Amino acid sequence: MHVKKGDLVEMISGSKRDKGKRGKVLRVDLKRNLVKVEGMRVVTRHQKAVGGKPGGIQKKEAFFPACKVLPVDPKTDRPTRVQHRIIDGKKVRVAQRSGAVLDDIQA
Repeated sequence: MHVKKGDLVEMISGSKRDKGKRGKVLRVDLKRNLVKVEGMRVVTRHQKAVGGKPGGIQKKEAFFPACKVLPVDPKTDRPTRVQHRIIDGKKVRVAQRSGAVLDDIQA
């Protein structure tokens, strides 16, 4: 997968209200190839009062396809495609244009 939890990503396609927005990845669903990003694809849910808990209207982020976001390159501060390289015996994600490493390399 080209994105991981905690990455800063930019929405490259989708709804007019979310296209071009940036946010941090909250969750990744590898089986269905979906991501949840803070502040993007906010939906309204109506919660019924159950067991003494009050009901109400809640807003929360929903999952959407991972192909709609790209990680932000730390050097150029622009969205970038991802390459995978082996550095010091570890497979890491690297920004395609600048060559900046997107993963933390720890010995």
